[in-house]
Amino acid sequence: MSSLSRRQILMSGAFLWLFAVAGTTLVAFTEYSTSSAIAENERQLLLRNLYALLPRDKLDNDIATDTRTLAASPLLGTEMEMPVYRARQTGEPVAAVFNSIAPNGYSGRIHLLVGVYVDGSLAGVRVVKHAETPGLGDAVEIRKSPWIKSFDGKSLDNPEASRWAVKRDGGDFDQFTGATISPRAVVKAVHNTLLYYQQNADMIFDQ
Repeated sequence: MSSLSRRQILMSGAFLWLFAVAGTTLVAFTEYSTSSAIAENERQLLLRNLYALLPRDKLDNDIATDTRTLAASPLLGTEMEMPVYRARQTGEPVAAVFNSIAPNGYSGRIHLLVGVYVDGSLAGVRVVKHAETPGLGDAVEIRKSPWIKSFDGKSLDNPEASRWAVKRDGGDFDQFTGATISPRAVVKAVHNTLLYYQQNADMIFDQ
């Protein structure tokens, strides 16, 4: 093999190596930048949902990081560990926001954030993920109707246990025209979350 051919082979190999290094670096940088952006977007969305339930003037801690991991629970509808977000003011507990799931929505699971003040009353409820029918069951979502705000201020004693149901079932909560399954599922999930809080309040805020 001539020295010219050998030199051409070496140069071609060097170019291929440089191209591979540059490509790998670009992919790694893009993945790092994208994952960081995704994580930050998810954090901002979480904060928007949390502050929709708990006004900022009611807490002074970083609620997104002041968490405790809860084991899977039938009352919360969870099948794996999930965080509970804890709000405090001057170090004192204010409220807890639970990840709860209504497993029996019309089109599957309805994922909720349920805020509960330390006195056991509801700070609020928001649907964060669902597959309910547009124009019917999706009215559980705040962007579609104000129905979800009907939980604000409610507790295990308000209304009494027998009234924690949709009106069609003899309860206090409205159902939607042509759609009862979705609101029924959410009402039960919220009530179960309040029961969970009642049974575990001390553990939730334990440092």
